[in-house]
This record gives sequence, C-alpha cells and structure tokens, in this order.
Amino acid sequence: MSKDIRNIILACSLFSLVGCHSYAPAWQMRQAQLRTYEMYHARQRLSGELAQTQEMANQLALEKQQAEQSLAVANQRLQNLAQERTKLNDQVKHLLTTLPAPNNPLSGSANRRFEDLARRYPEFEFDPATGVSKFNGDLLFATGSDQIQPGGHRILKEFAQIMNSGDAQQFNILVVGHTDDQPVVKSATKARHETNWDLSAHRATAVVKSLSKTGLAEPRMGLAGYSKFQPKLPNTNDGARQQNRRVEIFILAPDAAIAGRDASTPR
Repeated sequence: MSKDIRNIILACSLFSLVGCHSYAPAWQMRQAQLRTYEMYHARQRLSGELAQTQEMANQLALEKQQAEQSLAVANQRLQNLAQERTKLNDQVKHLLTTLPAPNNPLSGSANRRFEDLARRYPEFEFDPATGVSKFNGDLLFATGSDQIQPGGHRILKEFAQIMNSGDAQQFNILVVGHTDDQPVVKSATKARHETNWDLSAHRATAVVKSLSKTGLAEPRMGLAGYSKFQPKLPNTNDGARQQNRRVEIFILAPDAAIAGRDASTPR
C-alpha cells in the first residue's frame, strides 16, 4: 500500500466527523478500502494455511519419531533372532557331527584325504574339526538346476570312495541342500522346482542318488532341504549368493538316526 493511501485511510479514521472527502476523491477512498479489505483477508488465509502447515509438520515429525522407534525395535528383534538362530545352528551341528564323541569322528587318514580333496577343488570345503563337507557355489549345479554337472560327479565319486574306505565305512551321512534368497521365477525352472524349498531338497536328492550310483549304500544316507533360510553370508551381492547356493554333507555317528529312522532299527 502506498504512503499516500495510508495517509488517506488514517485521515478518514481521524477526521470522519468533518468529512474525509475533502482530503481525497471518493474513488480513491473506495479503492483504498477495498485494497485494505483484500489484504486483511489474504493475511487471514495465509495465517490459516501456515497453521495447517505447521500442524502437518508436527504430525509428520511425530510419525517419523514413531517409525524410527518401531524400526529400532524391529532391528533389535532381528538381531535377537539372528543370535538365537546361530545358537540353534551350533546346537544342531553339534548333535549331527559329534555323537558320540565331541570331535570329528573320522580317522586321520580320512581327514587327510578330504583335506587333499579340498586343495584340489577350491569350491569344496572340509572342516577337520567337525568332519563337515561343503560343496560351495556352482560346483555341483548350474543356477536354478538340480542336474549335477560333470565336474560335480567326479568329486562326488571321490567323496564316496573315501566314505567306503577304512574307518569311514562305519559312518553315515546327512546331505543338506541350500539356496540363495532369489525366488524361483523362470517358467522352465518353476516347472521343476516350484519354490526354493523344492530346489534345495531336489539338489540334496540328486547328490544322494549320485553317491548311491558310485557305491555309497543308501541306508547310510539321509537328506534335507533348508531353502534360503540358512545362508553362510548375508545375501547382499552375487558373490555371497553364490556361496549360499551349496550342499553340505554331515558325517553322522554310526548309531545316529537318519531322516527319522530310529537308531535301533536293523540296517
């Protein structure tokens, strides 16, 4: 508003009794009054919008705080579950691999042969402390497949030969299949393996059949599929996922039950 119009409005307010028309034309007074009216209502509207905006900002800040608190609680729960799962895995591994003795039940000769196998096949791991063998990555299978590759058959044949020699002949095995976290989506793959549960179990089955063909007696074997739920590493990149796609073979004590069979059942 210009200084002249403000002066006119002030004059009209102070000297209305003597007639403000003597200070300015009537049309200027009407324009000034209209402009003042418009500015007043505009200010009221902006004040209302500002109040609404502030209220919305306060609400968003509260929701953000609540979301952060919920996220913190969820992360703590995930951490607790991960710790509990690790403990359970350790307990299962202990039960599978240390009955009746607390150490690797295999003899020194069998251990050395498995360690030599691990040196010749970089994607094969052998833990001499527990006797657990791991076929990592795509050593045995192509992605999404349960068909053992030629190189996989060769190492499984050597594995069976070790298990059929010396003191190792008395032990049983449990074959466990694992996948990464990628869902089965390709139609050709899905036709054979509907989910990762199927894929992990089918891979374990393929290993058992291959070992059977190379001379390992079927009554000595059991199998399981863990799907994506027992990863070695977090599934954050392709390298980690490759290691999570694996088959593990646990050495079982002679009297350990396999796949639900009671240990007292005649072999």
